[in-house]
Amino acid sequence: MATEEELFANIDALLAEEPQLPPPAERARLREAAGITQARLAAALKTTTQTVKNYENGRSEPRPPRLEAYQRLLKGWAAKYPANGAPAAPAPATPVAQRPEAPAAFTGPAAPEQTEAAAPAQAPVPAAPAVAGRPARSAAAARPAASSRRPAAKKAAKPARPAVDPRFPHGPLAVLDGDGSAYGTGGIVLDCPATTVPELVEWTLRESGLGAPRLHRYGKDSDPLIVLTAAAAVKLGLPERLEGHEQRRSLRLPEDHPVVKQVTKARWQLTQRGFGPWARIYRKAQGRERQCVQLAILSWDALDERSWPGVAEMEPADIARVLGVYATRVITPRGSTAVSGLELMTALRPPTKAVQDPATGNWVSGHNAGSLGTEPMDPAPPEATPEHPVVINSGWTGGFLNEEAYQWVRDVDTLSDEECTLPWAVGLDLNTAFLAAAARLVVGLSAPDHFHAPTFNPKIPGSWLTDLSHIELDPRLPSPFTPDGSRPTGPAWYQTHTLAYAQELGHDVHPIEAYLRRETGAYLDPWHDRLKNAYVDTLADLGVTRDLSDAEFLAAMEHHKEKDPALAAVLAAIKATVKGGVGKLRERPQGKHYKEGETWPALSRPTWRPDIRAAVISKARVNMHRKLRNMADMTGLYPLAVLSDCVVYPSPGTSPLDFLPYAASGKPQPGGFRLGPTPGLAKLEGVQQMMWAVDLMEKGLNPARHIKGGDAVLDEGE
Repeated sequence: MATEEELFANIDALLAEEPQLPPPAERARLREAAGITQARLAAALKTTTQTVKNYENGRSEPRPPRLEAYQRLLKGWAAKYPANGAPAAPAPATPVAQRPEAPAAFTGPAAPEQTEAAAPAQAPVPAAPAVAGRPARSAAAARPAASSRRPAAKKAAKPARPAVDPRFPHGPLAVLDGDGSAYGTGGIVLDCPATTVPELVEWTLRESGLGAPRLHRYGKDSDPLIVLTAAAAVKLGLPERLEGHEQRRSLRLPEDHPVVKQVTKARWQLTQRGFGPWARIYRKAQGRERQCVQLAILSWDALDERSWPGVAEMEPADIARVLGVYATRVITPRGSTAVSGLELMTALRPPTKAVQDPATGNWVSGHNAGSLGTEPMDPAPPEATPEHPVVINSGWTGGFLNEEAYQWVRDVDTLSDEECTLPWAVGLDLNTAFLAAAARLVVGLSAPDHFHAPTFNPKIPGSWLTDLSHIELDPRLPSPFTPDGSRPTGPAWYQTHTLAYAQELGHDVHPIEAYLRRETGAYLDPWHDRLKNAYVDTLADLGVTRDLSDAEFLAAMEHHKEKDPALAAVLAAIKATVKGGVGKLRERPQGKHYKEGETWPALSRPTWRPDIRAAVISKARVNMHRKLRNMADMTGLYPLAVLSDCVVYPSPGTSPLDFLPYAASGKPQPGGFRLGPTPGLAKLEGVQQMMWAVDLMEKGLNPARHIKGGDAVLDEGE
């Protein structure tokens, strides 16, 4: 006869087992008896319709905490709808049966079909609804407390919008952890049963409900992104780290790696980049059905610390939140922020659209006006880089555009006694200066044509050979014509905005020759609009809004990163997207094996457009010089140094309010530097003692490079 201890031990063992569910067919019968659709049940359980189908045909089983919620629901239905058809005693009301159908979990809006940039989107941040008396599975509840490295970050302040595209109910992306939990936007957690990469791809495309709608009516939907934690990578057979001696960006799995073989055997393909930190796995589209999944492997440094500060070390739920806000406001990442910046240009200006052939009446692919088209375009020789085939094959020796951002330090001999007695050096940083320069920027859309002795026209984008060495300039300001601020020494190539500014300063311009483009347009306008909205909205979520006074703005900026580190990381990524996207327009060859005169992969893109990059940078540098000149006219103050979008001024106090020009009414004077949260306005970069700045200047170093941190680096490679 069993002892009491043995009986209790057996009972405890039963209690420790996972909840038992009725057979799959009975689950389906109970749901149908309750009049609930599979889609409605999936929304209540915070999962996909396909997953519910799998529950009801026996292909998969739910896991905690969804398991307990599902069991509770089925027990309630079983009491109301017994199998023999006898009337059941009234059961306690279940929230799932009485609640109207829950909205899809993804709360970021789908971009409207429009010809310009999509409207700014709100961050996906709602709490998960309750299911049958228990909390739905949320990002916070999905991981055991013992494994938590830090608590999930706070949600963004803005209200979320409901999803409007039923094809992607669970948002643009998910972060997959080693236990099969896929953390999406809005707190949703999906069960991913995949144990191999091909299974993961199939699950993502068939069951996950992940993806994002196109940003332009003629564009393509964004492919779903799956971010793999180190544990998930190892579970799928990938190495935790990708080792090698080449540059990080070129690291990839060897072609004979088992995972690569699995992908190939399952008839999936990899892009030419191979299986690296950002791997794209696809099959050729069948009709309009795209079959492509983007993977990002965290432990392979997919999220660069400079662009995504601190994100790789966050919990999966927080990573999903950061990337989800970025995907909703900018674009679903598919590589570095630079790659995403370039992809955003194409997504907002698709190269083709459907047009009707007048001869046959059939719909065919045609050029989308205002875009860069589908074919790469050779630059004019002075717009190219020295190693470009156009230069090597033509034997070009006529010089090149040198439109770069400022790196200028004022000659200490030009400092006055009054300036030297000011106690402080204050650095101002222009918000996303390149983005501000992209606004209403007319660029060339067609191939360049060569002209000799043309008449200068400031409305035609292109490259002009002109001699500006005769122009006398104030030595206390940098020259607006060269990146180092030095006076030109003879004829040189300039972008249109640089010469237009010379005219603005009252000088005659007589080009010797030019490469100009006949077809033009404001190609970057939708790109500017979307990124500007993303930047301003994210700053506003961090408490930095447009309605603040200048003093309030400075105070808010001092602590905005501490308010929400996750959103601060989104802000950093947006800024990196701007700079990186502009840089990608003239991507140089990578790798030590490249030989001069060979082509490199970037040249195959229609977006390899060094002339557009030059136009952005030229306009940004001109904008900076105009403000410097206006500041000198209004205040008598001259800068100590400029580095790209940062300028350092001598100041009587530690605040920009101590030297910026204001009218008697208290409003900022137009034309100079103004404080504020929008692109092109300024914020405080840093404050140091004046003697610190002078000491660096005497050593030939740039105070603007170090004013934020304070400590000078004596070998900065300038």
